[in-house]
Amino acid sequence: MRSSFLGCPIDVLTMAETVELAREAMRSGRRLQHVALNVAKLVNMRSDPVLAADVANSDLVGIDGMGIVLGARAMGVPVGTRVAGVDLLTELLAVCARDGFRPFFLGARPDVLDRAAEQARARFPGLQFAGLQDGYFRQEREAGVVDAIRASGADCLFIGMPTPRKERFLAAYRDELGTPFIMGVGGSFDVLAGAVRRAPEAMQRLGLEWLYRIYQEPQRMWWRYARTNSLFAAILAEAFIRQRLGATTRASGLPPPAHPVGG
Repeated sequence: MRSSFLGCPIDVLTMAETVELAREAMRSGRRLQHVALNVAKLVNMRSDPVLAADVANSDLVGIDGMGIVLGARAMGVPVGTRVAGVDLLTELLAVCARDGFRPFFLGARPDVLDRAAEQARARFPGLQFAGLQDGYFRQEREAGVVDAIRASGADCLFIGMPTPRKERFLAAYRDELGTPFIMGVGGSFDVLAGAVRRAPEAMQRLGLEWLYRIYQEPQRMWWRYARTNSLFAAILAEAFIRQRLGATTRASGLPPPAHPVGG
């Protein structure tokens, strides 16, 4: 179900529903681009038009972060649970192994990429990759990388390149890749390779994975999360107040507020 949260499109889907849509795209050959939405991405969209366009042009906007789940519920959007990007990647690799679809991994360092593919093959016997390409290539090689992906006949493309490079790559080459299912996976290759540990399940359920990331990489991550979480809280609070004021005004019969939610 397509809905809207703070002016951003979101698709309220379960994991099973998302997996089935991806499987159908791979089966039919119809392109389906998935983007995983978390707090950092939603905040950065407001100052990054390339990122905002990538989300707006995606066919599926999955709810990746617990902050989005809780915020959407507070605004009255009936979100049941999140569909974490790394979990979706794992589910889709299982589908590929079972149904004979061939994935292409694009991104990460060469050593991380190789370990991620090795771990995926070990976990899902029968999995065959259409190709692997690390993310450390110059801009002048991009056309060659696109040619390699298209020639591979991959059924799905998982991109582990950082923002905004991934968004710019897709904006330039999305229509030339010839891959039915496309998904940005952020740092999931690092998790799959064992280079980064996920938070314990209890912290995941409470939406505290960001705190675990700070614990693992305090110097690199603390300011990123402090900034984006604070901005998200402010944006959400403003939208919530406007929504409540709008409801009160409608109940009283007064004119509506000048600035609607998400405006």
